[in-house]
Amino acid sequence: MHPTLFTLGGLSVPSHEFFVGLGFLAGLAVFLLETRRRRMWDERLIPVVAGIVVGGALGARLAGILDAATQDGGGVLAWAWSEGGRSILGGLTGAYVGALVGKRVGGYSGRTGDLFAPAVAVGLAVGRIGCLLAEAPGRPTSLPWGITVDPAVAASIPECPGCLAGVPMHPSFLYEIAFLVLAFLALRAVRDRIEAPGETFVLFIAAYALFRFGVEFTRANPPDLLGLTRSQVFILVLSPLLALRLHRGWRAGAYDRILPTLTVPTRETT
Repeated sequence: MHPTLFTLGGLSVPSHEFFVGLGFLAGLAVFLLETRRRRMWDERLIPVVAGIVVGGALGARLAGILDAATQDGGGVLAWAWSEGGRSILGGLTGAYVGALVGKRVGGYSGRTGDLFAPAVAVGLAVGRIGCLLAEAPGRPTSLPWGITVDPAVAASIPECPGCLAGVPMHPSFLYEIAFLVLAFLALRAVRDRIEAPGETFVLFIAAYALFRFGVEFTRANPPDLLGLTRSQVFILVLSPLLALRLHRGWRAGAYDRILPTLTVPTRETT
């Protein structure tokens, strides 16, 4: 664990913030390459990108504030505003709203999900390296790849009883990094086989939501409702809408070229 990545001129550079910034740059590069490949660059996309950046940052920050307020009361709101902002789900929600606002401001009416899906996967994968270095790894485990935290830095990692106890813990962020890399490769493999605009982003969000619900069982986040974490509850609340959206795409034939076609055998007559 390395909460501080390096020191430059007496200034400490936090691992989390460094890799989040690097993830943003990596995602932006993938986005620009995808717009060029699809020949979809339009100056009206600039407000959309700006809306995603601002909306994502505000969404992550506000999610942290809401979490702090409902768990520990208003006394930690100032801390949550200055030190929080690490909610991926809050950031994705804010980014989606920001994209809608950016489209309205810039007057862009086209679908942008296909451009952003691979960029989001790459950006999150790089950003999660910072989480792996700076945040509580996960819940205790007896698996051989469990990781422990150096006692010298254990006290600097909040909400991590396993760190202080020195027990092996799930490298939950490493699981997520691996998933996001595989998701990026899968998106590249199917992007030319999905003709309906925006559907690659829908598939990515659905896959990430399913994965995130499962990986939460290895995360250090405390259970909140019926043994589920707040992230899991959030996913369950939104899952019916996501399921309806997937069903609509499937009924429209958007996924016919990547999913096996199910046919019902007919009985031959003589």
